[in-house]
Amino acid sequence: MIATTLPRPERYADAFAHDVLTGLSCAQKTLPAKWFYDAEGSRLFQEITALPEYYVTRAEVSILRQHGADIARFAGANAVLVEYGAGSSEKAALLAAQLEAPKAYVCVEIEEGAALEAARGVAAAVRGLSTRAIVGDFTRIDDAPAPPPGDRVGFFPGSTLGNFEPVQATALLRSFARHLGRGARFVLGCDRVKPASVLVPAYDDAQGVTAAFNKNMLVRINRELGGDFDLDTFAHEARWSEAERRIEMHLVSMLDQDVSILGRRFDFARGESIHTENSYKFDRDRLVAIAHAAGWHLAKTWTDAEDRFLVAGLES
Repeated sequence: MIATTLPRPERYADAFAHDVLTGLSCAQKTLPAKWFYDAEGSRLFQEITALPEYYVTRAEVSILRQHGADIARFAGANAVLVEYGAGSSEKAALLAAQLEAPKAYVCVEIEEGAALEAARGVAAAVRGLSTRAIVGDFTRIDDAPAPPPGDRVGFFPGSTLGNFEPVQATALLRSFARHLGRGARFVLGCDRVKPASVLVPAYDDAQGVTAAFNKNMLVRINRELGGDFDLDTFAHEARWSEAERRIEMHLVSMLDQDVSILGRRFDFARGESIHTENSYKFDRDRLVAIAHAAGWHLAKTWTDAEDRFLVAGLES
């Protein structure tokens, strides 16, 4: 296994500080979701995927199991599988094990431990497969080395695309197309639109794991940027926006207060929130529009038995 850490145009702490200070200066305070994933955030997210309310991972895994042979045929023989935002090895290992004579696996993951675990897990599932872990931000994939030569197949599971505004999602898929090169194929996981009664509990579980995951962003700010957030004065909240067809995660201030970060003060009114994450849900029209605008053609779709989740096969 080869491990590579991308050179960063600015120190990680500087990038984190910039995003935090900028986001908290907006009228609607925000924090970019990519900063959830330090080691503890990655651990908490893996715990979330096993929660009874969080159907997303189980539904997608069931598709990869049930339709894996057909997905592998779509990907083609001798594939170079490139996963963006690995998180864990489970899904890529399932897919790679069903590919015909795959040539290599590459993962790009912002958290080092998750990147290495993904590469090791896929290597264990497909003996002799060349694997490479790239520690870096897949939203800056143009900074990454090109994948090994061959028939490249992108893999972006988990409905992570839904974390991005539609314009951003289009730009991201376009950047993946550049990274993979002409003639590439892409296997994309998308969560489907469904009733709020199903969606909201998936992001606000009874055990409070998602709340801990959301608040861990504040823990990280306190630790890495000298912040003085009092976690007990912020509440996790998941909201369904019917107009936007998205789940929103917020951290809501329970009282009037101020917080200092790197010598700057930020005032919070009671009830004011920090918007930490979106999770857009997809129907076919939304998926086709975003993919087409990014230069991809929707060639195949697969869904689970309950029609909760969609895996799409895209061609460039």
